[in-house]
Amino acid sequence: MHHKPLHALMSFAFILIIVSVACSTSQPTPVPTDTSVPPTATETLVPTNTPRPSPTPRPTQTPNLAATARVDDLNAEAQEYFEKGYLATTDGRFREVEDFSYEWAQMGWYNWLPLRDSASDFFLSGHFKWDSAYKSSDTSGCGFIFGLQQNDDHYAVFLDRQKVLFLITDHAIGFSKPVSPTRGNGVVKFDYPAEADFTLIVKDAYAYVLVDGEVVGEYTLAQSRASKGGIGLTVLSGTNKDYGTRCEMTNLHLWLPKE
Repeated sequence: MHHKPLHALMSFAFILIIVSVACSTSQPTPVPTDTSVPPTATETLVPTNTPRPSPTPRPTQTPNLAATARVDDLNAEAQEYFEKGYLATTDGRFREVEDFSYEWAQMGWYNWLPLRDSASDFFLSGHFKWDSAYKSSDTSGCGFIFGLQQNDDHYAVFLDRQKVLFLITDHAIGFSKPVSPTRGNGVVKFDYPAEADFTLIVKDAYAYVLVDGEVVGEYTLAQSRASKGGIGLTVLSGTNKDYGTRCEMTNLHLWLPKE
């Protein structure tokens, strides 16, 4: 995982296991104040010791109904985003990411844990639960990063109890700065402890942030900063008190277009 101050960088690493794929690892960043696997094919079982072939159907292994339902749900999610214009295609693949839990108590910094994948167009979704040791904390919560470059330039998107915080980090300017929504206001309202579904969709030069299935903000990405790059999980704390911000992410799944 990485952490980076308002005007400097420092890092430490964690390990994340991605379900069905090889494991991977990758720095917190200072923030402005105010802050599918498809079901396997069934195996045919052929009756033995029969005098001649039978016209009746041969027995087959029972499909994994839970896996089938999961694949159907994921494909339906991608289809919905395509129909709404958030994705350019439904021809893609899913990776499911293991549940993530982390506490961070350094105000003005954030951590990130990179996944193994890089992409320009994608969506990453999960169920967030977060809490703060100080109920009147500055902006804090769970989030995602994308467009991560080798020099640690990237975008970061956090779900706070009152708003979506969308940041761009660029070494040319030396620190992170907020990006205002092109459409929508990014406003939300939760009480601690908070809980919500969170989805980030990136398509071409645009990013869409969905909370509980509804778009709360559309953002235009900087022409000087490529959206193609690493993707990861991140945590932001708005207090130094006790555990700071406690974040849990479940039902994490990443969709990538087929190459």
